[in-house]
Amino acid sequence: MVPIEEMMPSDAQGVRYILMDIDDTLTREGKLLAASYQALWDLRRAGLKLVPVTGRPAGWCDLIAREWPVDGVIGENGALAFWEERGDRPLLRQDFYPGAVRNTHPVLERILRRVLEEVPGARAAKDQFARLFDLAVDFAEEEPVLSLDAAERIRLIAEAEGARARVSSIHVNIWMGAYDKLPMAERFLSSRFGWQQGAGDREVVFVGDSPNDEPMFARFPLACAVANIRRYTALIRHSPAFAASRECGEGFAEIAAALLRKRAAI
Repeated sequence: MVPIEEMMPSDAQGVRYILMDIDDTLTREGKLLAASYQALWDLRRAGLKLVPVTGRPAGWCDLIAREWPVDGVIGENGALAFWEERGDRPLLRQDFYPGAVRNTHPVLERILRRVLEEVPGARAAKDQFARLFDLAVDFAEEEPVLSLDAAERIRLIAEAEGARARVSSIHVNIWMGAYDKLPMAERFLSSRFGWQQGAGDREVVFVGDSPNDEPMFARFPLACAVANIRRYTALIRHSPAFAASRECGEGFAEIAAALLRKRAAI
């Protein structure tokens, strides 16, 4: 990773899409910061397409698609995408990843039982009621805050039972479908905006902070991270190209400002 200030102006000029994680990328300690929310508006006014790509649930995505200055939102680590089509009245559209499995699957129920028995302090996330496809196990959103070692134990239990699992900064997200953040991001960009894989790779900047963002870091050559990514370097094999000097939402605002400044420099 190199500082975001080292991105070439020519690369910044070619960017059309800004994708970003939410927790600890736009937020800090669970709160959406004024600086990061203003950065979304600044990027939107510059004509860029904005798409949060998050582990958060379908219920949150409905609100975000309707009320944030974004062009869509991908949730539950790639299980779904929501967006508004503008008209006389905005119309909310939904897309579910092919083969996505509802979170009533018995394997997920078995995983949760094992996790609760084997990892002291682990618990289902409070937003589980708003989820359609995944199981979110809270290890750091609320007290008691567990270690990354505990999060890794949860992930290994899930994978041993045949599920997919990713560690975020607050949850371990667990699901049965053959997808993660990346396939749905590619699907959404292609179907909604006509983005072309390969030729359009450098049109995308993704900003993230944690291991569940790794597929996006590995895929997009202009991927960025906020500074708190350094807490997870032992768990990430594919780092993003660029990093902010600041953490969380302040880091996102730093990346947005650098992009906009470099785009204006040409």
